[in-house]
Amino acid sequence: MKLSTKKVVSVLAVLSAGMFFLAGCGGASIGSKSSDNTKVTKKAKKDVKVGMSLSTLSNPFFVNLKQGVDQVAKENGTKVQTFDAQNDSAKQNNQISDLVTKKVDVIIVNPVDSDAIVPAVKKANNAGIPVIACDRGSNGGKLLTTVASDNVLAGKMAGQYLEKLVGKNAKVAELEGTPGADAAVQRGEGFEKEIKGNLDLVTKQSANFDRAKGLSTMQNILQAHSDIKGVFAQNDEMALGAVKAIKDADIKIVSIDGTPDGLAAVKKGSIDGIVAQEPKQEGKLALQAAYDYYAGKTIDKNIKSPVHLVTSKTAK
Repeated sequence: MKLSTKKVVSVLAVLSAGMFFLAGCGGASIGSKSSDNTKVTKKAKKDVKVGMSLSTLSNPFFVNLKQGVDQVAKENGTKVQTFDAQNDSAKQNNQISDLVTKKVDVIIVNPVDSDAIVPAVKKANNAGIPVIACDRGSNGGKLLTTVASDNVLAGKMAGQYLEKLVGKNAKVAELEGTPGADAAVQRGEGFEKEIKGNLDLVTKQSANFDRAKGLSTMQNILQAHSDIKGVFAQNDEMALGAVKAIKDADIKIVSIDGTPDGLAAVKKGSIDGIVAQEPKQEGKLALQAAYDYYAGKTIDKNIKSPVHLVTSKTAK
């Protein structure tokens, strides 16, 4: 079928507009391939605009994580806008929506809840903004990478050390973190798998990764189970709360994190051991992943940050 001159011109105009659109959307026609096989426009480190939402800045762990990001950003002239979600998933999702509206180049998020964060991750995905999860992952949407310690391994290590401290078949309790946070799920998984058949886990209760709740929850546990010999707290803040509730020096406490307050408690002897993470290193690795992405490098889907056991003998 023959086309009129006007129709040919119209078709060519549409094709030309389409090619212009593709070339203008995030540099889709130039640059190097990222880990998800889409092309990105290369950016200098100083030109990468970073938005970050952390679950809470009342927890020293995440303050240290932020310090890691800020240190690397300062060294490279990178601007970082940071939000404190105050452990509120709705607030965090609104913060990420704001960052999407501001058209940042990358979003670093430490989710309050790994399920609740999914809509926000998808919103960033739809805007073409890469998302890096830090310390906790997302159960949906597309992440550029997740930077975190091996929480299952950390839970296992905590279980092994508690077994060593209290002996086989001793009764123990577990203070769980924020329900729905994958760090809480994974730490519990590693711990409980390790102690199965070795220790008697008489109760596990959430204290929401919070020191004050760690105190009140531990008080309630002791009223119902005064014969426990050990406690596994999924983070240092809950362990520090538990310390205030426990008057019996024979009850051993092991936690995960490695915050300054937690490590000081180990040195003092009020906490018996901590599987220490390196939050500053996690922050540094997260921002480096953003730099690598905009340098056209392939990014691993999971970037592991190291963990190690700290006891009174090894605490500095």
